Amino acid sequence: MDLLSYQSLFFVGIAGTGMSAIAQYLRGCGKNVSGSDRLFANGNKSVLQQQFEQMGITCHMQDGNGIDESIDLVVVSTAIEETNVEYQKAMQLGIPVVKRSAVLAAISDEVKTIAVGGTSGKSTTTAMIFHILSQAGLQPSLITGAGLTELQEKGLPGNAYKGEGEWLVIEADESDGSIVGYHPEIALVLNIERDHKEADELIDLFATFKSHTKGAFIVNADNALSAPLSLQKEWDFSSKGEKVGIKGSSFKQSGFGISFKINGTSCKIPVLGEHNMENALAAFAACQQVGVSKDTIIKALASFKGIYRRTQLVGEKKQSKQYVIDDFAHNPSEVAAAIAACQLISPRVVAYFQPHGFGPLRFMHAELSQEVAKVLRPNDYFLIGDVYYAGGTVDKNISPTIVSTAIIREGKQAVFVGNKQGALTEMITLAQENTTFLIMGARDPQLDQLGKELLKRL
Repeated sequence: MDLLSYQSLFFVGIAGTGMSAIAQYLRGCGKNVSGSDRLFANGNKSVLQQQFEQMGITCHMQDGNGIDESIDLVVVSTAIEETNVEYQKAMQLGIPVVKRSAVLAAISDEVKTIAVGGTSGKSTTTAMIFHILSQAGLQPSLITGAGLTELQEKGLPGNAYKGEGEWLVIEADESDGSIVGYHPEIALVLNIERDHKEADELIDLFATFKSHTKGAFIVNADNALSAPLSLQKEWDFSSKGEKVGIKGSSFKQSGFGISFKINGTSCKIPVLGEHNMENALAAFAACQQVGVSKDTIIKALASFKGIYRRTQLVGEKKQSKQYVIDDFAHNPSEVAAAIAACQLISPRVVAYFQPHGFGPLRFMHAELSQEVAKVLRPNDYFLIGDVYYAGGTVDKNISPTIVSTAIIREGKQAVFVGNKQGALTEMITLAQENTTFLIMGARDPQLDQLGKELLKRL
């Protein structure tokens, strides 16, 4: 795709994280950008809609009125079906319709790109690399799936940025297979685990990703499925003493920060969880390939402010030592890692999880039950709620109780709580001193409000 030939682009479902990031980036490149979303409503503008309009991105309701002959290209996500009214209008007007992933691939082909792939940790690692390159004065660009706190503090959505430098850092998604469309200068594979797709299919996707990479292909040597993809061990990273170029050791978590060593040099980051040490090792490896010095990388990581809904502290009640944490975790390993990180804060964790779709729940319920049961302590609780339904054609013939029942069979405490009000009521009922409340789930744009409401009620 020759993006230079299109000046006016319309995004259907522009409020989605992946769509909004590309829209912001292209607006930063001087394109005329507009879009629609079912979340937009007249007279009640969301913060995101206001931010778009301040950037010069025109927002419409999802009724087809925003698409006319002035539009050169219509961009849709995988969630937009051909029956969508705007998809149909674009076809009637003869306007080309392309997937979001194709546009991102075309963008990355135009600039030097660092592409971060893997089942878990992509958003955080992408954010870390962007932050390090920014602190090194390289003025990078960014397209990712979660808002960076440092960009949100500037009044931006936080998941995209158009810098003046030569490097673009992107999150490369394997869930829809689009990862095979990228041809980055530097690529990372953080891990490969059964999620959305079977392991064999994922390995094939990442192998193609590897073949398309122009330079360093960096893998996590600790992950059984990613390690065999290694091209050169000196680029790879490990926290278990493997014979690789980037080694992590001496992990500790104290309060809301972690410390460890990278190749023997002490490093501190104000984030939670051992999984974030792995993310930092990956970011370190990528930035060294760009040419950033070890000292600059470690200094930059110490000022990393994290990203939206990734073990993010919503707030605390200091006297009772109660904490509310919000996290995007949505697959078995992510859910277990988030719970484990919170267990290092409090002797008791009450974790709530909202499944992000009927298909994902059907695909992963057995592994989710196993991983959660394995990590829960006797005093911890796991609450599971109704499945978040975002619309479209889907088989709804599965209940979240399949998870809670399986966990109870393993002798751990689990409760099905129904809707978010039910979750709030149950968490308040379970409230005690010295407890961390963890809220997890993806896709639902209103899920972040649950933690804020809980904090008020504690």
